[in-house]
Amino acid sequence: MGMNPSTNSGELGLENFFKQVKEIEKQYDKLDKLLITLQEAHEESKAVTKAASMKAIKRRMEKDVDEVGKVALGIKSMIEAIDRDNLSNRQKPGCGKGTAVDRARTATTISVKRKLKDKMSEFQTLRQNIHQEYREVVERRIFTVTSARVDEETIEQLIETGDSEHIFQKAIQEQGRGQIILFLLSFCLFSTLEPPGIYNSSINQ
Repeated sequence: MGMNPSTNSGELGLENFFKQVKEIEKQYDKLDKLLITLQEAHEESKAVTKAASMKAIKRRMEKDVDEVGKVALGIKSMIEAIDRDNLSNRQKPGCGKGTAVDRARTATTISVKRKLKDKMSEFQTLRQNIHQEYREVVERRIFTVTSARVDEETIEQLIETGDSEHIFQKAIQEQGRGQIILFLLSFCLFSTLEPPGIYNSSINQ
């Protein structure tokens, strides 16, 4: 990435700069692993039928989403520190704006900024795909049990509460197949649970 440190890089303010960039790259590696873990957990959730197992997977995914946010904010802070150092370094002899050293620092900084934007875009795409695919799973399960279509708002409520598997089981046990739709609609109408789940999580950039 950009210019490599030379023998006099310390004098030119590059030694510490490249150390900072290296630390940022380590955090990007961490982000990559988290995104892979999220995708794997999502694939695992597709085969789960028990409510307890689904909730366990969702807890893991929510923890990973929180970690993505922490890592991303950490990277953002590190990049902001580099920006400040770049301005300060221009005051040194031979490092002014437009010099080879300054151009190298600027180009490298732009590159790590673009990478953060790309990673966050990748995360948002993954999050949206997970939400859409899970929504389709819930919709199919409702149709399989009830042979009827449920409106989008009801499906979203089930996703937000994260309790769809439990609801299906309880409805079948207590009310029978013919009353499940009424049970679902009543649940969504009176539910006061907050929707903090993985499928609605986001990163504040």
